[in-house]
Amino acid sequence: MAKLFFTLLICWAALSSTASAETTKSQYPLMQGDTRYEMPIENGVPLPLWTHKPDGIALDAPVLIVMHGNSRDADRYLHQWRDLSDQYGFYLIVPEFSRANYRGSRQYHLGHVVDPKGKVRPKSEWSFSYIEQAFDFYRAQYNITTTDYSIYGHSAGSQFVHRFLYHLPESRAKQFVAANAGWYTMPDAAQEWPYGLGSSLVTEAMLKHALGRPVLVLLGDQDIDPENTSLRKTSEAMLQGPHRFARGHHFFAAAQTRAAVLDTPFTWKMAVVPDVAHDNRGMALAAARYLFGD
Repeated sequence: MAKLFFTLLICWAALSSTASAETTKSQYPLMQGDTRYEMPIENGVPLPLWTHKPDGIALDAPVLIVMHGNSRDADRYLHQWRDLSDQYGFYLIVPEFSRANYRGSRQYHLGHVVDPKGKVRPKSEWSFSYIEQAFDFYRAQYNITTTDYSIYGHSAGSQFVHRFLYHLPESRAKQFVAANAGWYTMPDAAQEWPYGLGSSLVTEAMLKHALGRPVLVLLGDQDIDPENTSLRKTSEAMLQGPHRFARGHHFFAAAQTRAAVLDTPFTWKMAVVPDVAHDNRGMALAAARYLFGD
């Protein structure tokens, strides 16, 4: 009976999401292979998933989850990644963490791990945890047999990705790409959360695990505007560098140093994308080659 109820729930969600796809107003309309689902969230509002399924794709093809920036424009990210999904043959999922439902950096960039008073929230309700749920939900729509996924984030999405890496060591993500983050949580317990891991839930064992995962810190060499209005300029953030390009280098170097101090394997890579500033499309082209190219 429970199995039947679950099956009915999935079917209802799929039908509901198809209707949503037809009525969604977007600057970037859905095209062939696109669907906007509304993933049910226990004790919360549904999470929109903007997705693309290339024509004729195999059930065991790769899956990529893309995290949007602070503008919360998942439809634009779908638009900018759609052709790459077709070119390289991967399923594409772009969760939408809207400002209405995920207010400020605490609920999106920082994963909604704690409430406004600093109390730890149930893990199942973290924004981080919804990524694993989204993977399972989307797999169920097409009976996809792939058992892991890659995750990419740009700008605020990049912030999400590297903190997701720290907090969910059990995730099925097999590759992580953090592109052009505005500021970082340093891999150092001597610095307080959120600029470091002090007073966070990330243990030394979890940090060691993160340092040994396949991570790419991807930086546009023209993302160098120190006066950008969306660039965080707190004293803690400024210690990381005057602009995003410098802060990315600082973050990677800090992780490399921390791995040496902890005497643990370090498998991260850093790559610079020439002639690209704070532009998701430019970074996406480089990330797709890294993740799925020959």
